[in-house]
Amino acid sequence: MKIGNKVIGAPKPVFIIAELSANHNGSIGTALKTIKAAKRAGADCIKLQTYTPDTITINSTKKDFLIKGTIWEGKNLYNLYEQAYTPWEWHQALFEAAAEEGLICFSSPFDKTAVDFLEELNAPAYKIASFEITDIPLIEYTASKGKPVIISTGIAEQEDIELALEACRRMGNNDIALLKCTSSYPAPIEEANMVMIKDLSRRYNVISGLSDHTLGSTVPIVATAMGAKIIEKHFILDKSIGGPDASFSMDEQEFTEMVKAVRDAEKAIGKVDYTLTEKQKKGRDFSRSLYVVEDIKAGEVITEKNVRSIRPGFGMHPKNLYKLLGSTVIADIEKGTRVSFDLIE
Repeated sequence: MKIGNKVIGAPKPVFIIAELSANHNGSIGTALKTIKAAKRAGADCIKLQTYTPDTITINSTKKDFLIKGTIWEGKNLYNLYEQAYTPWEWHQALFEAAAEEGLICFSSPFDKTAVDFLEELNAPAYKIASFEITDIPLIEYTASKGKPVIISTGIAEQEDIELALEACRRMGNNDIALLKCTSSYPAPIEEANMVMIKDLSRRYNVISGLSDHTLGSTVPIVATAMGAKIIEKHFILDKSIGGPDASFSMDEQEFTEMVKAVRDAEKAIGKVDYTLTEKQKKGRDFSRSLYVVEDIKAGEVITEKNVRSIRPGFGMHPKNLYKLLGSTVIADIEKGTRVSFDLIE
């Protein structure tokens, strides 16, 4: 998969997305500063969300439209999205600011009009949010644009994932990534279930990654070790500004530390390689080898008492010990001498 100038997938580095979401808190100035901070923090991408209250829901106070069981308890859906949405008239400026910083910028569309709008901005990819994975017509329309499609699986059962993938492929789009996600805000770490990263990739033959709502960097690091090639985390300029997503977002320092931890994890994972580096070869100086540990006179026999496997590693390989035992030495040998076959009859 290629998004902008970034190739995503093994063996390339993890593609790290800073999710702006509602963290502009109603200020384009804050949004622009957040883009600059995301670049400083090491993100590869800034992601927006493209909807209005009217494209994502309706203004109703009926029971069905009241939020229950989350950090937004008691809010009306329309009012929440009215507070959280990113005005469409900001988008061009945000895309341009990201480009100036060398960041990729794309968005999550929540209806077909959002897809059309983002096409006008030449969005290089699309993200399908967790709660939209069941909107097959939206996924089909998005996939039909021929751009990479990244899909979060936060509320998905297996059938939902398969239907979403079929929708993309029906449109001739196989440029798909699936992100393991837990749609809880913040998400409990015990529900992260990072073993799914490998399974999603193997089962569905796609790039897999993480859309994370847990607190801290532990889950992104584990995801990296599990083979995630995309990591998305909510990013905020300063938690003190508040807002709907502030409580589970990372500030610049936290995000910077996460990026460093992910990059260190990538280095630690490395590759399958049984050859030794020069440092490792040097380390063999401290391995075991066969040495004379007591003075031996010519004509005496080698025993486990006068020849042993000890450090350092400059002598004969210990695998030869049993071949040497019982052999007669041909000259006096001083304690501390490396053993060799030249010393025996």
